[in-house]
Amino acid sequence: MNLHQLRYFIAVAEEGHITRAAERLGIQQPPLSRIIKGIEQELDVQLLRRKARGVELTDAGRAFLDRARAALVNIDQAIVTARRTARGEQGHICVGVAHAAAYHPFAPLAISAFREALPLVSVTLEETTSDRLVQHLRNEQIDTAFIRWLPADSTGLLINKLLDEEVIVALPSGHPLALAKGNRNAALPLKALSSESFIMMRPQSSAALHATTIAACHSAGFAPKVAQEVPRATSSLGYVAAGLGISFVPASLQRMQMQGVSFRRVTSPVQPTVPLVLACRRGDPSPVVRQFVNLIRRAAKDFPAA
Repeated sequence: MNLHQLRYFIAVAEEGHITRAAERLGIQQPPLSRIIKGIEQELDVQLLRRKARGVELTDAGRAFLDRARAALVNIDQAIVTARRTARGEQGHICVGVAHAAAYHPFAPLAISAFREALPLVSVTLEETTSDRLVQHLRNEQIDTAFIRWLPADSTGLLINKLLDEEVIVALPSGHPLALAKGNRNAALPLKALSSESFIMMRPQSSAALHATTIAACHSAGFAPKVAQEVPRATSSLGYVAAGLGISFVPASLQRMQMQGVSFRRVTSPVQPTVPLVLACRRGDPSPVVRQFVNLIRRAAKDFPAA
């Protein structure tokens, strides 16, 4: 039995008349009568009772009508679901977010915009280091990731550079440079930090921030004195608050407003910045991933640089 037969039977049951049902279906009455008779023969039950002015359902016919309608609804829903899934409007995506990227306003806003635009796509998040997120991408444990550096080896990956974020210096609140008179929003010359102890990111945790710190210091004429290496940018703020040194961090970490830490912009011949990157597997066939990447790229173009 096929879907057409079900639709024909439902039309006859609803019309209570084979000729009117045939007109509704756009076919001739004799073929429709044969189709209904064929259904009854296949089921070996009488579904319709013939009357002088039409037909009426038997008890078996009423039971079959309910199930036939439910079957067509399920089929229609299956078709809609398949089409939505093929367009990337329904499904699931696992998004990785690097520790420092979680504090940048763009990532949560963009994910929220995606969920609003495509509410039938379920989103799960995984937060860890950029290095691990790249590994999880390659191992197909996640679908896409916001990371904070451009991988040296991008084989098999599609790298979308979204934004460049300013790097600033975190200082203990009692530090003379944090208490300097004048406009605290004014940029601090990087060479003024040449004698300071630096709390640095481990290269394997954030290659971009580690390399940016060293390159900026070298451009200002000195090598940073490393007092401690930490696994993530947020960890460095605790060391800074304890007075153990200063640290370069992405500007978005100012949103944490940690007690005992002050932030200043810096200037140097090589202005320190770190990228915000969206990575995914090259050639990923998932329509949901394509939808996500396209929306994020459009959102990045409209995101204010400041």
